[in-house]
Amino acid sequence: MAGSTHAMPTRHPWLGQAFGSHLLYGPGTSRYDDHSLALYERAGFSPADADRAAATVFVLVLGSALGAAAQVSLTRRLSRSGDPEKELADTMAAATEVAMAFPRLRERIGGSAAAEYAAGPDSAFDFGLGSVLDGFEARLAAG
Repeated sequence: MAGSTHAMPTRHPWLGQAFGSHLLYGPGTSRYDDHSLALYERAGFSPADADRAAATVFVLVLGSALGAAAQVSLTRRLSRSGDPEKELADTMAAATEVAMAFPRLRERIGGSAAAEYAAGPDSAFDFGLGSVLDGFEARLAAG
């Protein structure tokens, strides 16, 4: 469920902005919320903790998806006025130059960590989601 929700803002990049500017609630949202709460209650959370667990995962999902959604939206906007690939490459080159002044960033530029992330940025989402769910499991096991 988290994975399919994570993919939605990339398909609909306007969604992130809509959350902050429109009231979005209807039967589909109600169905999603009810299903989500049922999953956490079945896992053993009290109703109040199911609400908190659902909100925690939703915020992680939405926050993790914003980068990809922003990339889609930016590329679409740049396509209307020029060469989006060149503009993005120029911006990344400038960002790399700035980052070189910071030791931890400099160490990652061009290194294996950067290559690993570039090859699979969704692994950051998988890592975060796994960590949160592991924490939920530990919390339930602790009673």
